[in-house]
Amino acid sequence: MKILGILNITSDSFSDGGKFLAPLDALAHADRLLAEGADIIDIGAASSNPNAGPVSPQTEIARLQAVIPALHDAGASLSIDSFSTPVQRWALAQGVDYLNDIHGFADPALYPDLAAANAKLIVMHMVQKTGIATRMEIPPEEILDRILAFFEQRLAALTAAGIARDRLILDPGMGFFLSTNPQASLAVLGRLPELEDAFGLPLLISVSRKSFLKALPLGEGAKENAREDASLAAEIFAVRQGASYIRTHAPLVLKAGLKVLEELEPPNRP
Repeated sequence: MKILGILNITSDSFSDGGKFLAPLDALAHADRLLAEGADIIDIGAASSNPNAGPVSPQTEIARLQAVIPALHDAGASLSIDSFSTPVQRWALAQGVDYLNDIHGFADPALYPDLAAANAKLIVMHMVQKTGIATRMEIPPEEILDRILAFFEQRLAALTAAGIARDRLILDPGMGFFLSTNPQASLAVLGRLPELEDAFGLPLLISVSRKSFLKALPLGEGAKENAREDASLAAEIFAVRQGASYIRTHAPLVLKAGLKVLEELEPPNRP
């Protein structure tokens, strides 16, 4: 299992917008994430939450260019989180290890570039066809069928374009990427084995600090940081359900939780 540490170099990310926009702050945070156990730094230079403003490809690239060379020099494994085709082309030219696209690589014009590259591709599903997340209510009982149909179509298109199947990682989406109804995200988490069985590809799950966790009945006395605790519980559950990658703001806490799980459930225990 690999951990992606989230590095948002944005002004309006939902949980840490503006905190790491300055390059020195971003690099210091990347160092912390690596020290805490992140295997990969997942860098987003444009937010995709429902309240995010537009960011031009030129601005995205400038933000990324300010940090990627130093991270490369440090030997970090890098993932670029962008759904902009020009940004994705630029990132591939920098030799990044992963591309992470909330629309699952919807632009066929990019496919020759993807086929010629070596980066692994995080193919994410979201109910919105274009742009950032919006507030849509999809019933929980419908969501898995939507996800299965999306991946069936998109994987066929990608592999037909010459992109090796073993480079693909599937992300079903969470929170507003699925529905305003928090039960939709819970329904998908509970059925991850079905998704893995359907396609035989590794799954990435990103629940860290998502709004659907805050919307759950965590108890009247729950503090604001209860969402952090809920994130950890959901991440550990996702690992137990078969997730191969977890994208998180808190690698250290996740590593500790997984260590406890390992001690409680050693693989050879009857």
